[in-house]
Amino acid sequence: MAFYRLNTAELTDAVHILKPGDQVELSGVVYTARDAAHKKLFALLDEGKPLPFPLENAVIYYAGPTATPPGRVIGSCGPTTSGRMDPFTPRLMELGLLATIGKGERDEKVRQAIAKRRGLYFCALGGVGALAAQCVKSCRVVGFEELSCESVKQLEIERFPLYVGIDARGNVWGAAGCKADV
Repeated sequence: MAFYRLNTAELTDAVHILKPGDQVELSGVVYTARDAAHKKLFALLDEGKPLPFPLENAVIYYAGPTATPPGRVIGSCGPTTSGRMDPFTPRLMELGLLATIGKGERDEKVRQAIAKRRGLYFCALGGVGALAAQCVKSCRVVGFEELSCESVKQLEIERFPLYVGIDARGNVWGAAGCKADV
């Protein structure tokens, strides 16, 4: 396993070197979206309306940050279980999504979509949402404000610790896929 420091803007050029289990400290822009936000994204797509963020080469972090304490950029923002977004991921990958961040295993359709797109699935550390929040340098709601913690947020992250769970060739980390808690 190797270690990389990458920016989200560099991911399209770096996907070919990353392998399952590689550690990545990721910086740059990511968007949060969980179940409720994914349903609303699909409603917009079905209606032919624009999404609240550009999907091309985007990275979605499956997180619903808690309320922001005074003096902080964001509340606790640990990953949620990625499998709940599996029904949505293949279509989003087809439309340009490059990578997702979460915890837990992905199904076979997601693995195939990642390989077809030459994308990535990153595993974030579960159970350390308060520590993950320290890597968030800015946060702003860009869609579905009515969803509160599940609204879509644009995060600027710095040196966010991740592991490659599924690489651009569809290879999976470990016998059972990405571990739920690394």
